[in-house]
Amino acid sequence: MFEAMEHYTLLAIPFFVLSSAFLSTGGVARRLIRFAIACVGHMRGGLAIASVFACMLFAALSGSSPATVVAIGSIVIAGMLQVGYTKEFAAGVVCNAGTLGILIPPSIVMVVYAAATDVSVGRMFMAGVIPGLLAGVMLMIGIYIAARIKNLPAQPFAGAGEIWDSGKDAFWGLLLIVIILGGIYGGVFTPTEAAAVAAVYAFFVALFVYRDMGPLKEKRWRHDGEGLIVAILRNISLTLIYFVPGMFHRDTKHTLVEAGKVTLMLMFIIANALLFAHVLTTERIPQMITETIIAAGMSWWMFLIVVNLLLLAGGQFMEPSGLLLIVAPIVFPIAIELGIDPIHLGIIMVVNMEIGMITPPVGLNLFVTSSITKMSLIEVVRAATPWMLILFVFLILITYIAPISTFLPNLMFGPEIVN
Repeated sequence: MFEAMEHYTLLAIPFFVLSSAFLSTGGVARRLIRFAIACVGHMRGGLAIASVFACMLFAALSGSSPATVVAIGSIVIAGMLQVGYTKEFAAGVVCNAGTLGILIPPSIVMVVYAAATDVSVGRMFMAGVIPGLLAGVMLMIGIYIAARIKNLPAQPFAGAGEIWDSGKDAFWGLLLIVIILGGIYGGVFTPTEAAAVAAVYAFFVALFVYRDMGPLKEKRWRHDGEGLIVAILRNISLTLIYFVPGMFHRDTKHTLVEAGKVTLMLMFIIANALLFAHVLTTERIPQMITETIIAAGMSWWMFLIVVNLLLLAGGQFMEPSGLLLIVAPIVFPIAIELGIDPIHLGIIMVVNMEIGMITPPVGLNLFVTSSITKMSLIEVVRAATPWMLILFVFLILITYIAPISTFLPNLMFGPEIVN
């Protein structure tokens, strides 16, 4: 089991979890929501559309679906109820939009797939960009159509000034997207190193820039009548003085403990799944299944139907990382034999994991949404089901239109070469 966990790529997971924890508690989500509402809140159903937009932005920071639902949903659902949305509509939208957390890079599930199949994490991240944007746009279109039918409210246009102000306020959070993806594709650091940088950056922004937690909580950047130079020097000195104490502050300790709980759960599931996958490989189970399917003359499109059905069924009962680690080593060699791009296969599997996050009885997003809204699990399932149909249509598009997934990675790096 320990040997199975000695995979350098998997080291990115605890760092992304820690980064997500600081971003969730450090006020980043609130600023992203304000920016999203300023941009699209004036449309019919604009607050719901803004919640999807905010989920897309936070997904590009966190890599986790439940974290996205908690960070965005805990703020935006209450706001939607205040302006006339039903609780079911608000819960269904956020529950589904939160699944983008594992599709839009960086993504913990993509890291797990890369570790299981030895494909490039950077390619997987790049492959998730277009599908992530497409899924978000499809949900937005669905919301807009429903809003027109139900005559849902639209917010007054906030104006270009509010878009600029909210964008400036969210700048430090949005900058992390540039740091992670720009650093990886600029060759500055590996995806695992990017995760570590993201964790340190999120800690710094939460405690010393936004100051929504830690020793400088609620301390103003600039006092009335204070000169700009004096304010800059004062804040630099405060940062230097409180940097080390901030590492041991009770808010930091609480965030570290919560991130540690999530990491332990994920890594325990991954370790056991890797152990099972090792047994399958040792007994040559994937090779035997590959030979059987090839001998039976199964076509690539039929094989992908089988993969989707298998993952959709498994996603009802298993956590995404564990399911992926068990299934990927089995279907990967078959896909290669049938000429399916491994990156395309990876995105198909991630989208299936998305749907699994909102499928009873163990869909994590369902439980998180239930906790936020105080709705029963059955009520959340009913609320999420209509929007889940959009994700099923999206899954069909991703499955049979490979360039949606492969265009960007092939454009930047050329075709994936599998040894």
